[in-house]
Amino acid sequence: MNGWVKGIGLAMLALGLAALVTVLAGLWLGERKMARKIAVHVADITLPEDAASIAHGRYLFNTRGCATCHGRDGSGAAVIDYGTTRIVSPNITAGANSAITRYRTPDWVRTLRHGVKPDGRPLLIMPSEDYSLLSDADMGAIIAYARQLAPVSGQAADVRLPVVVKVMYAFGAVRDAAETIDHAAPPAPAAVPAVTIEHGAYVAYSCIGCHGENLTGGRIPGTPSTWPAPANLTPGYDSAMTRYRTPDSFITMLRSGRRPDGSAISPVMPFAALGEMNEVDMRALHAYLQSLPPRAGGQR
Repeated sequence: MNGWVKGIGLAMLALGLAALVTVLAGLWLGERKMARKIAVHVADITLPEDAASIAHGRYLFNTRGCATCHGRDGSGAAVIDYGTTRIVSPNITAGANSAITRYRTPDWVRTLRHGVKPDGRPLLIMPSEDYSLLSDADMGAIIAYARQLAPVSGQAADVRLPVVVKVMYAFGAVRDAAETIDHAAPPAPAAVPAVTIEHGAYVAYSCIGCHGENLTGGRIPGTPSTWPAPANLTPGYDSAMTRYRTPDSFITMLRSGRRPDGSAISPVMPFAALGEMNEVDMRALHAYLQSLPPRAGGQR
């Protein structure tokens, strides 16, 4: 009996030591991964200066997630502050604690399109996969609008992650945007917005960060346990889109944050941004989602 108990104790000790070694190795590897340098070719783009383009940049800034994370004034905000997870987005105006004081246009493009800092290191939280294929015209409009934001005193970036998330990152279960982006892919061509499947596919780029490249949803690795898994947006099994057969029902949901039965959808969904999308974008997005091949949910 004593030998059996001793054997279990030794086995538990060995497992504990193995777990400790894994964690320590993961923390070390994670730091190395965040410090890696990524060489990407960044093509310069011409920034617009006309009022119509700046206004379009403001629309994209407010509806494609920039304002959701950085605030409408660009000063930064606490995106997640839960338990041991704290993510504060940086100030992207020219005010105090600015992250972009020395940014030239290629630096903006590198950050938005490639998920890479000016010094070549990856951005850990920035959802650059949502912006990587934006047309040069839309990319230029967003940057032009952001650069003319009034300087305000804001917050410096602050990223604190639980040990388990750092280990997951080290071993590839959590990935930064630079790992997922095809850096050689050309941007989308400039096009006039219309209620078409093609334009809807373009609008849907902004859904990739949460709902996955295949838009099938599933839990986002490393997010707080209180966050619900993003929904399957394809017509497949357990699809959320079965509730929104018509464009009008879809638009009502985006503007109200409620399902057709009146129940509230998680506020993690950025309804403040989605609700400001114009009707052309909303209807085109609905048409595109309805056209997708059915996929089982959770195949991010």
